Amino acid sequence: MNENVPPSSVKEIEIIGVPLDLGQQRRGVDMGPSALRAAGLAAKLGTLGYHVSDRGNMPVAVAETMHRGDDRARFLKEIAYSAERTAECVQQALARRATPIVLGGDHSVAAGTVAGIANFFRAQGQTIGLIWIDAHSDINTPETSPSGNVHGMPLAALLGMGPTALTELLGWSPKVLPQHAVVVGIRDVDEAERQNIRRAGITVYTMRDIDELGLRAVMEKAIDIAATGTAGFHVSMDMDWVDPKEAPGVGTPVPGGATYREAHLAMEILADHGGLLSLELVEVNPILDERNRTAELAVQLICSAFGKKIF
Repeated sequence: MNENVPPSSVKEIEIIGVPLDLGQQRRGVDMGPSALRAAGLAAKLGTLGYHVSDRGNMPVAVAETMHRGDDRARFLKEIAYSAERTAECVQQALARRATPIVLGGDHSVAAGTVAGIANFFRAQGQTIGLIWIDAHSDINTPETSPSGNVHGMPLAALLGMGPTALTELLGWSPKVLPQHAVVVGIRDVDEAERQNIRRAGITVYTMRDIDELGLRAVMEKAIDIAATGTAGFHVSMDMDWVDPKEAPGVGTPVPGGATYREAHLAMEILADHGGLLSLELVEVNPILDERNRTAELAVQLICSAFGKKIF
């Protein structure tokens, strides 16, 4: 008996690579989309019954050819430009009735991905939910960031906090309402980010919450937040939410992350619900990886989110 079937009637998937690495200072994450493709993403999704189209990579600026600008938000202009192009590409995929899978790059790509999805459904009079799965909350602003790295700011921007170059993408803000946004798996948070979380009014489930409540309970609560009263939800997953023992190829590893089975269970629960509108996976750094282990795990997790089952 093969129960590996798509979680919804939508059988089209479009893969969009965004090899952006301007949001952080550790090189190599721009090769993440290639590593995920080399791990067989399209073919493995195809075995689940999907028709998969790969749209290639979005053109992005190269750090060495650009001035980094304000040290409080390095390469902000270039990141915002890339976000606009990504948003356009995502909306085109949705208009073709395909489910977009965006491959990063660093997590600043989420500013464009989510903007595009939110804009598409806004035109239909609907809102979207957001499940942000990450070791970090990514809710800094240029005023609170200790590093000036924009990959630590995209969630804030999507909630309407931060520089207008990101908050006002496509001419409106916020892209996601706080009551429909939830962060899962964080375990490394700046003090200023704690204040921003309270200010934003979003729900956060830390790794301690997962330990105490259990992953199933946390994921069911997260889905309820993101799916209730929305068209569905986008999942933005940073591979550093998985423990570095399982996913060493990330730029900002933090011990104490999700286990191999916890990560798969989270994706399987998402698939069971059926409300997944789109997914992005970011921060795979092949330079720091071991024989493409992290990319291969990432591909397995994407497949679980799209309906792959053990039996």
